[in-house]
Amino acid sequence: MYESPGEIEFELAGKVLRLIAFNGDDPGELEIIFADATSGTTSYAACRFLTVDPPGPGGHVTLDFNRATNPACAYTDFATCPLPPASNHLPVPIEAGERIPSDPH
Repeated sequence: MYESPGEIEFELAGKVLRLIAFNGDDPGELEIIFADATSGTTSYAACRFLTVDPPGPGGHVTLDFNRATNPACAYTDFATCPLPPASNHLPVPIEAGERIPSDPH
C-alpha cells in the first residue's frame, strides 16, 4: 500500500498540473507514478516513475522529468506493474526520461 504525503503542483505548457506524490524509499523522498500524452507511443504505456528529493524551504521541490524511469514490468512479464492514480495521467507530453524499451519482453 502506498502512502501519500500530498500533491505537487506545477505549471507546464501553460497549464497548472498536480501529481499525487507517494513516500519514497529514503526519509522525506517522494515517488511519483505517472502517465502522460506519450504513454504507449514513445514511452512505456502503463506508467513511469519519478523520484523527487525531499522538499526544501517552503515545501518546494524540483521535478526533473529527465530522470523518469520505467517500472520493472516494462522489461519482463514476471513483474507486477503499478498503475498511476487517475489524477497522475498528465494531458501533456513529457518528452524526457526513459522511453519504450527496444525489446519490451
